[in-house]
Amino acid sequence: MITIQNTVKAPIEKVWAFWTQPEHITQWNNASEDWHTPKASNDLTVGGKFCATMASRDGAMSFDFEGTYTAIKELALIEYVIADGRKVSITFEVTPEGVDITESFDPEKVNPEEMQRQGWQNILDNFKKYTEQH
Repeated sequence: MITIQNTVKAPIEKVWAFWTQPEHITQWNNASEDWHTPKASNDLTVGGKFCATMASRDGAMSFDFEGTYTAIKELALIEYVIADGRKVSITFEVTPEGVDITESFDPEKVNPEEMQRQGWQNILDNFKKYTEQH
């Protein structure tokens, strides 16, 4: 498992909404400026599916990041299985500093773990920036 974390200075209700609503997901879900998420869908229910199309801004590459929810505790926990079978767990904890978001995920076998950690951390950092600025 790889674990990343960040603290977002915003109310938990806003953090949860920005994390789960497609109109917000498309605004923050990228690991670098040369990528974006042109479309996203989300059925935030146990057994529900989500899909975020991640694409290079030059149009050369794109892929769907998708999975199925296995556990949801509103304003506290989201767990899912990615289409390739890897598990992801995300906790949202209210603290005096804001909302601590901790993501743990099974690494894939193609890219080095540190590269995966940095990519996911970049996306979480983008989420923090977007949420705190809007």
